[in-house]
Amino acid sequence: MDRFPFYRAEGTHRELGRQHGEQAKRQIAAHLDFMGSSLMLSREELRRRAMQFQPLFAQHCPHLVEEIEGLGEGAGVAFADALAVNIRSALTKASDGGCTSFVVARRGTRKGQILIGQNSDMLPAAMEFCYVLHLKPEDKPETLMWTFGGMIGYHGINGHGVGNFANDLGGGPEPCFAMPHYPVKRLMMECAAVDEVVQLLHSIKLWCNGNYVLCDGRGTILDVEATPGGPHLLTDNKSGFIAHSNHFVCAKHATHENHKVSAVDSFSRLARMNELVESRFGDLTVDDFKTFLRDRDGDPSGICRFAQTADPAADWMTAGMTIASIIAEPDKRRIHVAAGNKPETPYEVYKMNEHD
Repeated sequence: MDRFPFYRAEGTHRELGRQHGEQAKRQIAAHLDFMGSSLMLSREELRRRAMQFQPLFAQHCPHLVEEIEGLGEGAGVAFADALAVNIRSALTKASDGGCTSFVVARRGTRKGQILIGQNSDMLPAAMEFCYVLHLKPEDKPETLMWTFGGMIGYHGINGHGVGNFANDLGGGPEPCFAMPHYPVKRLMMECAAVDEVVQLLHSIKLWCNGNYVLCDGRGTILDVEATPGGPHLLTDNKSGFIAHSNHFVCAKHATHENHKVSAVDSFSRLARMNELVESRFGDLTVDDFKTFLRDRDGDPSGICRFAQTADPAADWMTAGMTIASIIAEPDKRRIHVAAGNKPETPYEVYKMNEHD
């Protein structure tokens, strides 16, 4: 795959879901099949477990329940199926993948703009149901995200300049029955500023640990290590940038016990990204990050990750690879996305305004 498909939807939340589902029908079906095989659950069991989360969705984001209903209608699948793809790993309390993320303040870039993004490291089969999605709700900020298989909240930016990119975290507080990350990511994209995102993360209990690098149109950058016990905020300490990978950094959870169960390459990837950003800080460009996200220092487990095995039964630590590299320019309302991990694959530009 050289380029991810690009889908647009606008209107009420029901209409957003229906249009999304119609366009991504093939990817949603493939995602459901993948979930069944990778989680080792029948379609009936996926549906049963998904419906246990429906009251949480109704409590925290009833408008997104309407959107998920529309998603099922458009894709021709049951509501429980459309709900399941927006819950994913919480159905079995399993890890989703890796990832290396970054955000740079305006003073660190050549053009005085915030840059934010990440590599997404997952099992290679997931590439078959990925796409870029532009949503234009009637009553919320428009959102541009890289996502897959019917997920209505993932990595991206909104019309206010809020950016949200994410990483799994090793160790930390135990998972519990609570809100999945994906609808919460979408709620982040309904915020006007980073402080609203922080308030949101304080108000909703999450099922497992996850890290977020954030920015907004006011120039704020922040990292949040979100846990079932609440969020922990990490500033840039006046460095002008933040990078993160898959281990805890906050004082409370950056323990030997948690680091022992973190991705073994997480520490080297973070050190390498910090080194690369520092080497160009003050003159950083989108092209610099295209190079950084293709960096293979530490191969095969560098920032640009390559699979160590083709065994479909292996977990992401050995079978996972970089399936997408994303660089966002929130001020310009656009993202650059490259499919897979081949250095020759170009970054495609996706814009909120199709006429720009």
